[in-house]
Amino acid sequence: DSKKSGSTTTSHLRFGPKPIHSSYLITEASFIACHQWFFLEKYDVLQTAMKGGTFLLNSIFGPDEVWDQLPRHIQKELIEKKLKFYVIDAYKVARQTGMGGRINTIMQTCFFAISGVLPREEAITAIKRSIEKTYGKKGEEVVRQNFKAVDDTLANLFEVTVPANVTSSIEMPPAVSPKAPEYVQNVIAKIIAGYGDNLPVSAMPLDGTFPTGTAQWEKRNIALEVPVWEMEVCIQCNKCVLVCPHAAIRAKVYEPALLANSPATFKAMEYRGNEYKGMKYTIQVAVEDCTGCGLCVDVCPAKSKKETKVKAINMKPQPPLREAESLNYDFFLQLPEVDRRTLKIDTVKGSQFLEPLFEYSGACSGCGETPYVKLVSQMFGDRAIIANATGCSSIYGGNLPTTPWTTNRDGRGPAWSNSLFEDNAEFGLGMRLTVDKHTEMARELVQQLAPSLGVEFTRDILEANQSDEADIYEQRERVKRLKTKLAGIHTPEATHLLSLADNLTKRSVWIIGGDGWAYDIGYGGLDHVLASGKNVNILVLDTEVYSNTGGQTSKSTPRSAVAKFSAAGKPTEKKDLALLAMTYGNVYVAKVAMGSNDMQTIRAFMEAEAYDGPSLIIAYSHCIAHGINMTTGMQNQKIAVDTGYWQLFRYNPMLEKKGENPFKLDSKEPKLPLREFTQLETRFKMLEKSHPERAKELAKLAQEDVSTRWKIYEQLTKKSNGKG
Repeated sequence: DSKKSGSTTTSHLRFGPKPIHSSYLITEASFIACHQWFFLEKYDVLQTAMKGGTFLLNSIFGPDEVWDQLPRHIQKELIEKKLKFYVIDAYKVARQTGMGGRINTIMQTCFFAISGVLPREEAITAIKRSIEKTYGKKGEEVVRQNFKAVDDTLANLFEVTVPANVTSSIEMPPAVSPKAPEYVQNVIAKIIAGYGDNLPVSAMPLDGTFPTGTAQWEKRNIALEVPVWEMEVCIQCNKCVLVCPHAAIRAKVYEPALLANSPATFKAMEYRGNEYKGMKYTIQVAVEDCTGCGLCVDVCPAKSKKETKVKAINMKPQPPLREAESLNYDFFLQLPEVDRRTLKIDTVKGSQFLEPLFEYSGACSGCGETPYVKLVSQMFGDRAIIANATGCSSIYGGNLPTTPWTTNRDGRGPAWSNSLFEDNAEFGLGMRLTVDKHTEMARELVQQLAPSLGVEFTRDILEANQSDEADIYEQRERVKRLKTKLAGIHTPEATHLLSLADNLTKRSVWIIGGDGWAYDIGYGGLDHVLASGKNVNILVLDTEVYSNTGGQTSKSTPRSAVAKFSAAGKPTEKKDLALLAMTYGNVYVAKVAMGSNDMQTIRAFMEAEAYDGPSLIIAYSHCIAHGINMTTGMQNQKIAVDTGYWQLFRYNPMLEKKGENPFKLDSKEPKLPLREFTQLETRFKMLEKSHPERAKELAKLAQEDVSTRWKIYEQLTKKSNGKG
């Protein structure tokens, strides 16, 4: 499938003494390898195994205990097909050899060691040659780690004697919960289970639209370890909730009486703060939806006074927690959401009590983009209309079989649609123009029907201030009353207004995409939309590379970084999209990095949405394509800002009208050399291996780029306006 984290990829590999020219899938396999334990719970992985074949399993259980942990259908097929059975804990080998969570080299070594396709020693030699060719340019350390992984693999590979009888009582659970809607049960469940090709065309929606909120039924269970909340240490900052890429960690505050029927292991503590004094507070993890990235633990600022290694949230093995925490999460979801009108949503803590309407996406584990997307869904999702450019955000945002965009209990949620690279900005502008025209028509009809609706009510609905959550709530209540009134007016105008009435409530239009779209292929359209003066919010998820298509250079790629089409390091400076946008003078512009300054990120999103005109937020998004440890991605963001590599600022034209400087530089003067950042990321370090002299030259120029750009922005803080 197209999930970017813990995805299912089925490979059909064919070997023979003569060249194989024909194309066909394998229906009887002599060798089957399962690289993820949780696949055993979801798929019949031995369905195509031939009698006497071999089964290799990446197992979290050792050779002496694995049999008792296997599902019944796997045991049955191992016995009936007389399969040879091998296990390895590839994740343990990966950790011990410094490979992190990467197991491809380890599993490949296992295959050649036991398949007999090549003599073992010849295969090992060939694998090591391949490693040198593939990873040599990334540095000696990467090659050494892969070599060690190969060597340690054979010591951790075990053959398991298959017993004569099936002993397991573990049955393969249904693809989705029996509580799921009928369409999810009949169509989406079959796709999740791997039988999508068997669905008839008639099962598909006639108009091509798919229901939202279906990711909640998938329960992928891909994390070996998940975060566990320690109440005694928690300071209730909600930072873990903010950075979670998959909305798998959530916080709620609620009345104590609601705990009456809580599960035995459900955790709750007193809320700290006067705004909800006497109420209870809970952090809850969706262990079946978590990807185990560990970002939450990394950003947690609270440490135990008794044991410094213990934080308010810590990673622990998932399987023993699954059953109890699933019950806890179901109970947690039933607790009421906090009234949006009472929340301080301009703070990190307050904003994270807002319900996310983007949840459990298939983005990479530890993704740097999705925390920003989730934040849009929390703050504005109940009234958002989103135009999404093709890229990572369209793959994890709207691909089959499930959709992470969802609705709240009132049935409100983002309307989302994907468009092409080259025209997404115009696509979003079209949405804005349509909303504006519908609103204009609705207002005209309200005025025409004023005698029937009442003069005072007409004035209230047309002059309503909709600047905050309380105002929007009141307007929605007025629209409800309007619909009731219209039901009793039998005229063509009343019927027409009834179809347009919801447009009298403020809509929030967002245009979202990556740097490949915004800086490159869609830049012409983006510039056109910025120049239009229309009230659209543009969010650029800047990974500085074409992430979705394999890591090609974009105009956002910085000097000296290695990417496809820049194998010798990008020779030119990064395009300054923010500075270009500011030259218009009437565009709100912000650069943010959540890992460096989460409060500044919240402010920028609020200011952009409140600004009546084009808004552009460029959000630094760490990415697996950078060659980093994704668990510490937020630390990379912080160091990017501390070195001046990435600047934080907000340019708000409204301030100029008040006689203030519209440009606010939110980051401090660089206090570390650029090398402190570049040495954290393989995309920069690998150039030192492949082109050492060029690496020195480009590194010097890159440091000059940082200094020059800082001086430009610093100068803007001294101007009476942001142009200059």
